[in-house]
Amino acid sequence: MTQGNIYLDNIIFSLQKTGGISIVWYELLNHFMHTAWREKLRFLEYDQAENNLFRKHLDLPEGQIIRRKHAFMPLQRYFNPNVSCKEKFLFHSSYYRTCPNHKAINITTVHDFTYEHFMHGITRRLHSYQKYNAIRHATHIVCVSGHTKKDLLHFMPEIDPDSISVIYNGVSKEYHRLPTPSSETLPYADSPYVLFVGSRVSYKNFKLTVRALRDTGLKLIIVGNPLTPEETNMLNEQLGGQYTQVGRISNKQLNELYNSAYCLLYPSSYEGFGIPVLEAQKAGCPVIASNSSSIPEIIGDKTLLLKEPSVDEIHRCLSLLRNPSIRDTIIQKGMKNAERFTWAHTFAQIEKLYAQFIEL
Repeated sequence: MTQGNIYLDNIIFSLQKTGGISIVWYELLNHFMHTAWREKLRFLEYDQAENNLFRKHLDLPEGQIIRRKHAFMPLQRYFNPNVSCKEKFLFHSSYYRTCPNHKAINITTVHDFTYEHFMHGITRRLHSYQKYNAIRHATHIVCVSGHTKKDLLHFMPEIDPDSISVIYNGVSKEYHRLPTPSSETLPYADSPYVLFVGSRVSYKNFKLTVRALRDTGLKLIIVGNPLTPEETNMLNEQLGGQYTQVGRISNKQLNELYNSAYCLLYPSSYEGFGIPVLEAQKAGCPVIASNSSSIPEIIGDKTLLLKEPSVDEIHRCLSLLRNPSIRDTIIQKGMKNAERFTWAHTFAQIEKLYAQFIEL
């Protein structure tokens, strides 16, 4: 046990403007800034971090920020940062980096194995090299789900299972049931709509979502990055004008959309965790999702899990929600399930882990 400091590597804020890992890291920092650990914290930060939507909401003490310049972030991200310190200290990176200082106690969080399952070529090799290197040099490893731990031991069977803790992500308190959802700010105030939230890369099955909604009478609201020309053409061909893209929106705005949605359609073939599933459930929105990867582990009731990623299966689940009794039961079970996943519980476990190595 040592009384050293805790170095938190904010590299993720310079790698993305928003995203699931940014959410997790923002919640971690925000939590620790309101605890007795605050004075022990040191933050490694890089250019362009201020462009991250979540970093903008953090008030980190300037005197505890160690600013690092970079010449080329797409390359710099793969280099492990050194910290000059003669006493033992804890180092926890937001994205697969460890500190080579022999005094460092490295904690590595593993979010998923998306690259290993779906990517190929140099992109996968670089990512996997960095991830595997961080895992091998970690004193302890945190996996965000049991399925992610299972994947880790599949790809890296040499890792000691006892060096891995499963610590689930939480869901923000900003997601909740509204007593009277406002219709003034909704794109479709008087029409039922389905939500699609997050990335639209191939394994997320966005194209399947669009095909499944054709001729259903349900409109589609897309939350996330701007549409590509290819996506716009596909949407116009399949849905006509029955869709809208709202871009990156605040938690408050997304909560309003969840509250009034017919459902969240989340047919992703692979997730390390799946935060939108719990956001929707917490807001009282039914979730149709794939019966794969971590989703069965976190969703609770499995009534709306797709037996396979197909149009017919999505139609089956959409039809179930037309029954008011079934819909209400699913909503109530979803809200109850979401109570299992709080950031307070997540960080109680993180604090317990840190306390094994660092004395408060």
